[in-house]
Amino acid sequence: MKERDEILATLKTIMVELFEIDENKITLDARLYEDLDFDSIDAVDMIVKLKEITGKSVKVEDFKTALTIGDIVEAVHKMLND
Repeated sequence: MKERDEILATLKTIMVELFEIDENKITLDARLYEDLDFDSIDAVDMIVKLKEITGKSVKVEDFKTALTIGDIVEAVHKMLND
């Protein structure tokens, strides 16, 4: 899961399974809080799941500024490729 499209596909799976979000709403431009009704607890759950999947230590501060799905994809991409 090193390419951005693979990361997006994984995020979609997580968001559909954990948060019951309609897969069609999960686009790179989708805003987490406004479009997808994400909250801080959801964000923590997402970080825990990403840590499980990647086996990497996920830094919360890398995700604090994430406002869109695209921002999360970029943060995960950077984390996996550093």
